[in-house]
Amino acid sequence: MSHHPASVTAAPMTALVLQGGGALGAYQAGAYEALAQRTDLEWVAGISIGAINAALIAGSPAGRRVERLRAFWEQVSLALPVRPSHEAIAPVRGWWDNAMALWGATVGVPGFFRPRPWLAWVPRPPASLYDTAPLHKTLLELVDFDLLNDGPMRFSVGAVDVESGNFTYFDNRCERIGPEHVMASGALPPGFGAVQIGERWYWDGGLVSNTPLAYVMEHLRDPTARPVTVFQIDLFSARGTLPETLADAAEREKDIRYSSRTRLVSDHVRERHHLHQRLHRLAAMLPKAQQGDAAVRELLKDTVDAATTLVHVIHRRQSYETQTKDYEFSHLSMSEHWQAGTTDMQASLELLAQSRAPQPGEFRVLDHRSDPSAARAVPARRNKEKQSCT
Repeated sequence: MSHHPASVTAAPMTALVLQGGGALGAYQAGAYEALAQRTDLEWVAGISIGAINAALIAGSPAGRRVERLRAFWEQVSLALPVRPSHEAIAPVRGWWDNAMALWGATVGVPGFFRPRPWLAWVPRPPASLYDTAPLHKTLLELVDFDLLNDGPMRFSVGAVDVESGNFTYFDNRCERIGPEHVMASGALPPGFGAVQIGERWYWDGGLVSNTPLAYVMEHLRDPTARPVTVFQIDLFSARGTLPETLADAAEREKDIRYSSRTRLVSDHVRERHHLHQRLHRLAAMLPKAQQGDAAVRELLKDTVDAATTLVHVIHRRQSYETQTKDYEFSHLSMSEHWQAGTTDMQASLELLAQSRAPQPGEFRVLDHRSDPSAARAVPARRNKEKQSCT
């Protein structure tokens, strides 16, 4: 009884998974620019700003995807009379970034959101600070929703039902996608208001999980021989240093909250693969007459996994970045994030090219800047009296 796909020589099915992170999303755009030069995508999934980038990719002709991403990020970069270089403001870079974040929060971001007028606060405050009508217009200008829905690329974005609290995905394989689905995935309160789809109202998917990795991995369980490569682009790193100031603590808390335990998800998927392989090995030990038993077949149902490679590409903060980094939309920061994404993806692709081919049924994680510092290890059992931890 075989418990592996027969071969991993076929061209891999490639998926792109995009985390939420506001202004840091330019990093994903730069990463995609490098990725597009090496491989074709079949599935793109995102949360929040990742949903917007995903829509720009899936809703554009292959030759114009980077162009559309560039057009969006240029449009949402704050227009200033002067665009200083990093070197010119290096001594005050943290102050500059905070000032740009405050400016955007005060006047809004072109093509994205604008403050609600004062009259909107009378006779009672509104449910959100900003109006995202500019984003609706931008999406209609830059995204071909007919192509997004009818084209060959699968597209999925996550959002949260405001009233039930349930997490859901909008998927072009299951329903017709419009700008409202993309906006719902990025409607982070209290900045942005809930978005209505049908009779339900939705907020940003990052409130529950800031990465669609689990959804993609669950739906990539294809029993065919074709291997899978998933590029996961994270905008918040789960690992960092001990904060020394209140501002450091605010940033570190945000990193931990929005990194969404990506490593935990990948570890869970790896363990699932290993469990499936053990089940098949156990079934193979049964007598031939019992291997075809209905109970055995039911046990082994949906347990044939494709060889899977998860390429983890993570934005690592610069020393001058602060807790405002995800809503600081200056052109300088946008350009730097874009370039950092391009550089990191190029390094990740080189690592992938140098790595051996995955074994049948294997799940592996590649990270070109893997951090060997581990979380707290589970202590070994030292005596019979201490068999468990509470």
